[in-house]
Amino acid sequence: MRRKDFTSEERAGLIQFLIIDSKNGKPPRGKMKAAELKFGVSRRTVCRLWAEAKQKQQQGQFISSQSRRRKKVEIDLELIASLELSKRSTIRRLASGINCSKSTVGRWIDQGLIKAHTNAIKPELTTPNKLSRMRFFLEHIEYDRLLEKLHFKCMQNTIHIDEKWFYIIKSSHRFYLTPAEAEPHRTCKSKKFITKVMFLSAVRRQIFGEDGSVLFDGKIGIFPLTEMVPAQRSSKNREAGTLEQKPIQSITKQVLKDCFIKKVWLWQELCMYCKSTMIGVELIDFLV
Repeated sequence: MRRKDFTSEERAGLIQFLIIDSKNGKPPRGKMKAAELKFGVSRRTVCRLWAEAKQKQQQGQFISSQSRRRKKVEIDLELIASLELSKRSTIRRLASGINCSKSTVGRWIDQGLIKAHTNAIKPELTTPNKLSRMRFFLEHIEYDRLLEKLHFKCMQNTIHIDEKWFYIIKSSHRFYLTPAEAEPHRTCKSKKFITKVMFLSAVRRQIFGEDGSVLFDGKIGIFPLTEMVPAQRSSKNREAGTLEQKPIQSITKQVLKDCFIKKVWLWQELCMYCKSTMIGVELIDFLV
């Protein structure tokens, strides 16, 4: 077991312990094992220290127990800051730029002397973009005449909609099977052209009662953009004319409008049917 705090005094004590009872430069049987257990170091360390001591003794030198530790490398923050950012993207590049080892740079990072930063690129907003964003903020602020102050709208008449794409199957999937169970066999004509289905997810603000209970959790639903299409030909799976649910290949403005009105709006009204207050939905301007 390696010890980082093996001092010079302990090294001298280990060598002195081995010299006692040694004959012709060889410690007696079991002495190495005893030194290993007494000083809490590995057998390799004991053998190395003893070999160094014998070599110095043969050369007529004084047996020194000083450790062969490397000189501590001091961090130069000004040198690191002067490097280009492209030369500080990895530990290897940074170590090469300051002429230092990678382990030393990693040690500095662990000690907090150097911090790792992940930088994400930001969108560059033009003047029209900034005006549009400011206009959006102002549209959600209203003036309360009773309290005589500005506050944000409650947005209880707004539905937040987002689109998600999902593959029908995955090209690679992990399963956990029993030892006697057979591996599943999945086939596909081409892994490069797997069908994708678009879903619309709709949520809104929660509604709470006077006692704090949740009247509506805000989850409206996830709606797939699919259609029922009759099969053109007969096969081993179904007869010709059987209705099949297939994804809509072309998502147009009319398709989204029908989904918003026939699915999102109707499901919202159904969820709010039993509530005391009927809340409308403010649709996007281009759908009106």
